[in-house]
Amino acid sequence: MIQGSVGFEEIGEEEDFAKLLEESFRNEKSERIVEGIIVEIKDDYVTVDVGKKIDGRVPISEITANDGTLKFKVGDKIPVAISGQKNERPIISYKNAVKKELQTSFIEANKDYEEREIIVEGKIVRKNKGGFIVENDEGVEFFLPNSLALIRREESDVIGKKITAAIVKIDDTNGSIVLSRKKILNDKRKVKKETIKKLVDDGEIVEGVVKKIASYGMFVEVNGVDGLVHYNEISFKGPVNPATLYNVGDTVKVKAINYDKDKKHLSFSIKAATQDPWEDIKNELEVGDAVKAVVSNIENYGAFLDIGNDIEGFLHISEISWQKNIKHPSEVISVGQELNAEIIELDVEARRLRLSVKRLMPKPFDKFSSGHTVGQNVKGVVTSITDFGAFVKIGEVEGLLHNEDASWFRDEKCKDILKKGDEIEVKIIKIDPEKEKISLSLKELSENPVKAYAKTHQVGDIVKGKIRDIKEFGVFLELARGVDGLIRTEDLYPKKAAELVIGEEIEAALTMLDEGKIRLSVKRVQKEKDKEALERVNKGSSEGSFNDTLKEQLKS
Repeated sequence: MIQGSVGFEEIGEEEDFAKLLEESFRNEKSERIVEGIIVEIKDDYVTVDVGKKIDGRVPISEITANDGTLKFKVGDKIPVAISGQKNERPIISYKNAVKKELQTSFIEANKDYEEREIIVEGKIVRKNKGGFIVENDEGVEFFLPNSLALIRREESDVIGKKITAAIVKIDDTNGSIVLSRKKILNDKRKVKKETIKKLVDDGEIVEGVVKKIASYGMFVEVNGVDGLVHYNEISFKGPVNPATLYNVGDTVKVKAINYDKDKKHLSFSIKAATQDPWEDIKNELEVGDAVKAVVSNIENYGAFLDIGNDIEGFLHISEISWQKNIKHPSEVISVGQELNAEIIELDVEARRLRLSVKRLMPKPFDKFSSGHTVGQNVKGVVTSITDFGAFVKIGEVEGLLHNEDASWFRDEKCKDILKKGDEIEVKIIKIDPEKEKISLSLKELSENPVKAYAKTHQVGDIVKGKIRDIKEFGVFLELARGVDGLIRTEDLYPKKAAELVIGEEIEAALTMLDEGKIRLSVKRVQKEKDKEALERVNKGSSEGSFNDTLKEQLKS
């Protein structure tokens, strides 16, 4: 409620004006106006001759101006109102006489109240049984009957409260003027009802003034009627905070979209008063087009880009950059930044627009594959280590260094020899354009232990090794660190696989050293020993008896 104003509700039915006026003025003393002459001025009062040398007294305050000076002097004629007699002296008042004259002048000037609506603003100065006495700024008094006051029952202290009412009756006989708040409020309701009906039925775009802004929307006044513009009805972008776009007092164009008769709520829309931008872009843009956009909002999962004309598109975090380790969009973009984006989805009906920034950028894999070849050595940084290997970042791409390509030694994996952040040199061993995958090798930058072993051994050599694994098809023999050889089952004779145990050391002859593969044979060991014995026999025959030499060799 506005401070100083009166609340209202209808009380009872209208009573007869004549009866009300009679009740109102029943206790008012009848007054007559006469012209008197000031004959004496004292400190507290002024003596006035009202005729036939009959004197009355007027309080000095009634003829004192605001600045403290007296308005009259001895000998001046002034009007006074005689309301009775006390101690054979008439009761007179200059103030009441002036008020009576004002009342009469007002009535004379507004006798045509039935032809035009006359609105009065004043404050309640006192009560009586029939209603309230209202006085305007000029001092004119009016009567406001209870039935036309619409003042709340609980509002007992109404003296001094300001009201606005319409004149509904003037009584020349006793100089009374009757007011009605009910009429003016009913007129306002009628006008408001007609205005609302016209706004809703016509559906025209009209101008209004922002009266109040709230978190859920803002209230706009159109032709004296207030309506709510919900925050969903402000922009085609979606819900917006009206305080970021408007100020109280701003003029806006709106369209009435609904009126709830039960709640008496009128709803306006700013969106409905403007051209739908989605219809504009329907024939102008399509998937694959590139647009300029400004970052308007950033969330954990992506960002909203303003492409202009009150339309926003969504940029998912995965569509910002080709980098795969972005944790938050703000790492690479900021609010207000202008970007080039490609339309990857456009659904006008659903008001959905999805954008991509990275698709307008060169794909890092394509750039890498065009500048690198299999077999090339490159430097990179270890970005993560897993159970199956490590990822190495080379420029803008990542390649996989699998455990089996990390070391020639079976007991060494990526997690054993590398840590995150290490800068290493690796060899490119595969570039898969379909899957966009890059395979790397660390071990190929060092010599294969098998090839190194082959440099110091040859086929036919008898060597020793420990059994590392036993399979159905044969036995793997560890000859040195990182060097394994296979003895097939048929080459184990005279040994049997069932009799062997892992870790046992046995002798075998080298049967193959080719392309990093080693084959061994236990069966061939005896043949190689016989061959060596025969060579020694042949050598010894030139020094003694062949038979003697052979016997000695056989004994050994």
